[in-house]
Amino acid sequence: MSTPRKKPAVAKPAPKKPQATSKAAATTPLGLEDIKALIALAGREPFQEFEFEAGDMRFRIRKDGPPPVYQAPAPAPAPMMVVAPAAQPAPAAPAAPAPAVVAAEDPAIHYVTSPIVGTFYRSSNPTAPPYVSSGDFVRPGQTLCIIEAMKLMNEIESDVAGEVIKVLVENGTPVEYGERLYAVRIG
Repeated sequence: MSTPRKKPAVAKPAPKKPQATSKAAATTPLGLEDIKALIALAGREPFQEFEFEAGDMRFRIRKDGPPPVYQAPAPAPAPMMVVAPAAQPAPAAPAAPAPAVVAAEDPAIHYVTSPIVGTFYRSSNPTAPPYVSSGDFVRPGQTLCIIEAMKLMNEIESDVAGEVIKVLVENGTPVEYGERLYAVRIG
């Protein structure tokens, strides 16, 4: 005869007790030193984005650009031996220096520059016509383009009246602060 097997006893997890938290600790705002420490932490760590939440405060620190690439230092160059060429006859007459060509800025041309770093768009959406093109006349306050920065669309307006003679940036390309976007002939 076989004896009935007993089922092993299964331990039930103890019910979780709510932890006592201080309401003051949960709502204590971060100080300036705490925020500086978070920024320093994000700066020296290899991750590109850091998000932190404390009470009703929320921080997101994002590094722009590609992740850093760590490279070993370049080896020192090997010593080189220089051999002096044989004596050569002196030139008959020194050549006259070429005149320096300096492109003078035309005072009648105004450059509309980017006030922020972001992505340049000539129209409000991909299927819409551009706000302005070469040959168009603009007035102060007229929207010329949009620069997207951190998912915000910023309309860039003309600050002069005149004719757009050249669009200096291609649609959808990144632009830097102070980069020239349009050349406008004032008038």
